[in-house]
Amino acid sequence: MARPPRSGSDDDVLIGNVALYGATAGDLFVAGRAGERFAVRNSGATAVVEGIGDHGCEYMTGGVVVVLGPIGRNFGAGMSGGMAFLLDDGTVQRRIHPSLVQRPLEASEMVLVRELLARHVTLTGSPRALVMEREWERQRFIAVVSPEYLAALAALKAARQPEVLAS
Repeated sequence: MARPPRSGSDDDVLIGNVALYGATAGDLFVAGRAGERFAVRNSGATAVVEGIGDHGCEYMTGGVVVVLGPIGRNFGAGMSGGMAFLLDDGTVQRRIHPSLVQRPLEASEMVLVRELLARHVTLTGSPRALVMEREWERQRFIAVVSPEYLAALAALKAARQPEVLAS
């Protein structure tokens, strides 16, 4: 968990470039921004951060990343797994790598993002996140995922469906 100094602002970069590079597990909550190439090759960590620089979640293969603020260009290039949930500020769509699927959150994903936001507030005391939590109904997020990962999730879901026996 990282917090800005009391005199800090929402735009403070609190963790440097390539934070979470190759992470396989764990949780990270940052009440501020991350530098470039955040969560590159993340394969299992969960993170909540309030903004990131260019090339975030590059080559990500697993894990969950929630971004509560702006993102840099080329988000998710080479991403093949995991899920990213981005605050839809009206600019994120053009900053996401074009190979990825962007869609509204499903109900279960909305619950997950809200739970992670609440945990972020508790652990970091972030003023930005506190306002977002209080005004939850006004928040708009999009899910970002690779087409291959979506196909794998659909296959897994289909495999879990009980077979219907013909009579």
